[in-house]
Amino acid sequence: KEEHPPNIVFILTDDQGYGDLGAYGASDISTPHLDQMASEGALFTSYYATQPVCSASRASILTGCYPDRIGIHNAYSPGSKVGLNPDETTLAELLKERGYKTGIFGKWHLGDHPKFMPLNQGFDEYFGIPYSNDMWPVDYEGNQVDKNHRKAKRYPQLPFFKNFDVVKEIKTLEDQAQLTTELTEAAVDFIERNKDTPFFLYVPHPMPHTPIAVSDKFKGKSGQGRYGDVIMEIDWSVGQIMNKLKEHQLDKNTIFIFTSDNGPWLNFGNHAGSASPLREGKGTAWEGGQREPCVVSYPNGIEGGRVIDTPMMTIDLL
Repeated sequence: KEEHPPNIVFILTDDQGYGDLGAYGASDISTPHLDQMASEGALFTSYYATQPVCSASRASILTGCYPDRIGIHNAYSPGSKVGLNPDETTLAELLKERGYKTGIFGKWHLGDHPKFMPLNQGFDEYFGIPYSNDMWPVDYEGNQVDKNHRKAKRYPQLPFFKNFDVVKEIKTLEDQAQLTTELTEAAVDFIERNKDTPFFLYVPHPMPHTPIAVSDKFKGKSGQGRYGDVIMEIDWSVGQIMNKLKEHQLDKNTIFIFTSDNGPWLNFGNHAGSASPLREGKGTAWEGGQREPCVVSYPNGIEGGRVIDTPMMTIDLL
């Protein structure tokens, strides 16, 4: 099916390190689908996030702008009075103008006031959480905190949206363990419903941002504890999307991008990833904070098996 412009699938992980894929040297985490994608497409060794933090990095992906240029710094909290200005032109808006169906399934984190939310920024559909998965009144071991705890005073229960409506609350780590599967199923359904038109599918996974959680199907599967299990489940998610594209002969005419918003949150020890062999991680301007894994597959347009050392940045994707 090559009669229309290429589809675009953009998978974004949260706080994944440079060394957390087999194609980038991970030895205790199995990522066969992403490794296949790297061998059949292009692997970038010098891809950089514009900033080593959530909201700023994501704003650059969607606008093609340095975050300072559009006034976005750090990571927005629930109830923020500011967000991505709806007057900015996003990748979703540009593609929608060209006849694409646009959907986001995952973490938004560019303002949770309705005027800043995805359906006001070029997306036809939204399914997911509005900010980071640790912005809730629960500690990092999954326990509800006391009402006097700073997290209880600062954060409500974690809402899960469908378009503009909260359809449920994420209250436990077990709830979080289902996120990767739920978002993957929704993404696959989006492809099924839009297989006959060009589409832009944006899947910004909440994981592996702490608190990390994994479904039963991947518990204990890696050699790197729960963190490795989470990465393996994300790789499974990539495989599910790949399979759906192949089912409808869309794989060759799809630009498939995989990367992370910034480096690993090293404060959390074995609940965080690895930027190996780079220095430091999230929140720093060392290589480990901003240099990320990036794999791009597009059989109709990119020769397979390429390793590209030329520097590339978040702002280049648009």
